Amino acid sequence: MSNPLWVGTVISTTHLEDKIVKGLSLVEYLPERKKECLNTYMEKRVKKNLWEEQIFLADFLQKNTLPEYPGVYFFLSEKNEILYIGKATSLRDRVKSYFVQDMLETRGPKIELMMKSIFAIGYRKSDSVLEALLLESELIKKVQPVYNTSSKDDKSYNQVVITKETYPRVLVVRSRDIAQGKFTEAIKYSFGPFPDGGGLREAMKIVRKLFPYRDKCIPYEELSDKAKLKARPCFSAQIGLCPGVCVGRISVKEYQAILRHIRLMFQGKKSMVLADLEKAMTKAAQEQRYEDAQEIKKVLFGLKHIEDIALVKNDLAEEERHRIEAFDVAHLQGESAVGVMTVVQNSHPQVSEYRQFKLRAKHNGNDLTALEEILRRRFAHPEWPYPEVIVVDGSDIHIRVAEKVLAEMEITIPVLSVVKDERHRPREVKGVAALAERFKKEAFLVNSEAHRFAITFHRKRSRKNFLLK
Repeated sequence: MSNPLWVGTVISTTHLEDKIVKGLSLVEYLPERKKECLNTYMEKRVKKNLWEEQIFLADFLQKNTLPEYPGVYFFLSEKNEILYIGKATSLRDRVKSYFVQDMLETRGPKIELMMKSIFAIGYRKSDSVLEALLLESELIKKVQPVYNTSSKDDKSYNQVVITKETYPRVLVVRSRDIAQGKFTEAIKYSFGPFPDGGGLREAMKIVRKLFPYRDKCIPYEELSDKAKLKARPCFSAQIGLCPGVCVGRISVKEYQAILRHIRLMFQGKKSMVLADLEKAMTKAAQEQRYEDAQEIKKVLFGLKHIEDIALVKNDLAEEERHRIEAFDVAHLQGESAVGVMTVVQNSHPQVSEYRQFKLRAKHNGNDLTALEEILRRRFAHPEWPYPEVIVVDGSDIHIRVAEKVLAEMEITIPVLSVVKDERHRPREVKGVAALAERFKKEAFLVNSEAHRFAITFHRKRSRKNFLLK
């Protein structure tokens, strides 16, 4: 294991915000403070770190020496506790993004608290973004860092499961369905949860091309004698994504070897897969099974040269994306009350993700209690992606109502409000000043969309109610 990078002046990040705000030098700390921090840090080091290299935050802020490689990064506290684990297409750029001025001004309360606790950064390089994604999930599951996801978030994420069968299936299943007993198949292995749904889809495509597996077809051995006579390869087998379980092309032992490689990949142990394959290729050549040796050689090449361009694009898009949700209420003197949710992502309306709510309680024209009902019902759907910012229509009191609901549901998302003038035109954005300034344009847009959508929905419902009278 490489030695840590102990070079430079060490600082405690409890004063980091003051330093940034005041524009002071990050090296103006007493030598004895450095010694005290270093002694504390070394005493608390674990016997075997999960990272390959590490650097003090103070050193990183002076010079970014992280490699331009895919990998996994660790934010570490002064006591060497892992605060957060993340994946990166480029370790250098991803970690740097946390400390640029835009991020410092717009981070949410949870990230802000984490930033104050960061003392050092660990990292572990990988050969591809695919490996970084799989390793990140495995490490989060193992370590459960406090600033990663909450248990509420986890339920909306996907897991990859290998079923407990003679010819097991490899499936993507929602964590919520497993927890609620909706997924009833026996599970032998599970991996995840994976917060990045798009990344997981791309990862599964790559893994399946390297290691074809069964997901839907019925194994040949389980067919009746009559059905065996008519057995045909499933569609996946025809395009090389299933090893032919449905037509008896592969034995149980051979199929288990494929599943072992998939399991090791999801556990971040690619080196073991490579060793297995090289050994199998050598054995096949010695036994003069040259076609088998050639096929294994192709898999080895694919594994060493993983093409994950789609994953790189997805990872970059995730870093740039800002999801903002707005909520609004519409009624006529308390009648036909409705609520709506609109979404703006990357400064563009996401119309397919708009939602309508027929209010169940009698609010008698009270917009505050109506807003409370809408928010509770919206966040009763953890399968909907959570926003970075919430926008409500109103003033400080509307912000307080929204924050109260979120606190009771143990959800940490900053809230902004759009204040209108006497002609009902947007005048200002209230809330955390830096967030209000950063997302002013998006807040006006998503609020305008919410108002339009609410009025349209209310008119439709009022018309329907009128015709039914």
